[in-house]
Amino acid sequence: MNKLKTAGIAAILLLVAVGGYSQTDDDLIQFSGVVITNDSLNPVPFASVMIANSGRGTTTDIYGYFSFVAQKGDSVVFSSVGFHRARYMIPDTLESNRYSLMQVLVRDTVLLNETTIYPWPTREQFKQAFLAMRVPDSDVDRAQRNLQRGDLIARMDNMMPSGSETYKSSMQQYQSQLYHAGQATPIQLMNPVAWSQFVQAWKRGDFQSERKRGGQ
Repeated sequence: MNKLKTAGIAAILLLVAVGGYSQTDDDLIQFSGVVITNDSLNPVPFASVMIANSGRGTTTDIYGYFSFVAQKGDSVVFSSVGFHRARYMIPDTLESNRYSLMQVLVRDTVLLNETTIYPWPTREQFKQAFLAMRVPDSDVDRAQRNLQRGDLIARMDNMMPSGSETYKSSMQQYQSQLYHAGQATPIQLMNPVAWSQFVQAWKRGDFQSERKRGGQ
C-alpha cells in the first residue's frame, strides 16, 4: 500500500514538472550581454548576474560578458563589489528566443568620516615629549664621525691582516727557512717586517696578556 502511494505521488510530481516545462518552454530565451562601468565604459569582470528571488544566474568573465538561459519577464539583478546594484526586467513581449543587453553599473563611493588621532592627551604632555625627543643624526653627521682621524687609526690598528698579506708573510718565512737551510739563522734585529710585527703586538697588548698569564 505504501509503495503504491509513493508511486502515485511521484507520478503526480512528474506530470506537474512536465506540464510546467511545456508551459514555459516558449518563454525561455538566451539572455546575454556585457556589464560596463558608467565613468570609463570599462568591463566589469566577475560581476554577479542573478535572477531575483531565485538561485539561477551566472557571473561575467574578464571581459564583462555573460550569457545564460532566462525567461521572459524575469527580473535580473546585477551586482559587483564597489558598484551600486542594478535591476533589469526582461520584456515579456519578445518574439525572438535571444536577447542582448549592455548593462551599466555606477560606482559606489563610500565617504568615511574624518578621524583625528592625537598621540598625547594634552598639549603640555606633547610639549614635554617634543622637547625631550632626541633627533637622530643625519647621514652627513654619521659620515663625518666615521671619518675622524682617531677612529680611522683605531680601526687600522685593530684590523686583522688580509688573506693576501697572510699568504705573503708565510711564503717569506718559508723562503727564509730555505735560504738559511743547514746553517744558523741570523738575528732578525734589522728585519723591518719583524719590527712591524713587534710594534703591532705591543699596541695590541699581547705582552701584557702574557704577563698576566705568567703572574697567574
